[in-house]
Amino acid sequence: YIIINAAAYTHTSVAIRDALSAVDIPFVEVHLSNVYKREAFRHHSYLSSTAQGVIAGLGAFGYEAALLYALAG
Repeated sequence: YIIINAAAYTHTSVAIRDALSAVDIPFVEVHLSNVYKREAFRHHSYLSSTAQGVIAGLGAFGYEAALLYALAG
């Protein structure tokens, strides 16, 4: 698994989406904050539709949750 927080590139980078799609490795998208409680432009992610899962708003625990998911799969 890849665990990725693409930060601002989440909403702007088709290149990161293409790179993740080019490898045969599932990934989990992580955001420290709840992006849906922030500005409207942050509500769109180029990554989410190809991610195995998305974790948002759990702070640093989001990384632990993603790792636990990856280890269980």
